[in-house]
Amino acid sequence: MNTYVALLRGINVGGKNKIRMADLRTCMEALVFADVRTYIQSGNVIFRTPERDQAALTAQIEDALANTFAYQLPVVVRSQDEMNEIVAGAPAGFGSEPESYRYDVLFLKEPVTAADVMPVVTTKEGVDQATAGEGVLYFSRLISRATQSHLSRILSLPVYQNMTIRNWNTTTRVTKMMAEGQD
Repeated sequence: MNTYVALLRGINVGGKNKIRMADLRTCMEALVFADVRTYIQSGNVIFRTPERDQAALTAQIEDALANTFAYQLPVVVRSQDEMNEIVAGAPAGFGSEPESYRYDVLFLKEPVTAADVMPVVTTKEGVDQATAGEGVLYFSRLISRATQSHLSRILSLPVYQNMTIRNWNTTTRVTKMMAEGQD
């Protein structure tokens, strides 16, 4: 069995695309996924399956969500190994000053790559920093100058339709949850 996380984009944000986590788990269990767990309300679903084809899993999950909830929700699927690599591959010091910086991971949906996204992502000098990773961008911004951050500009870019954002705490917590019970 392989452990994955499905990261849903755009649910339970600002009163839109409301999905109860119990209903989301039921939907995923109907796909015959095992050990389905959710983490917080933003659409982080950990599950196990013998399937190895992530593109097929993504399509299967997106179809099930559309049929169950009548929303077209982009989904990014990552394996346990990929999540471990994302956490381990963060830039030096990323996540180490939470009192001064906000840290986010922008998960990119294939076929979009960090090389595709970096040229269109702008940063404000002295406020933001963006670093390319494998299938992700690591983005940090100075809390004291957060209103000057360019992170919100990403939301208006066409490429935003092919990504979902998680803060560093969520990213590391989901990664730990994926490893629980795997020994």
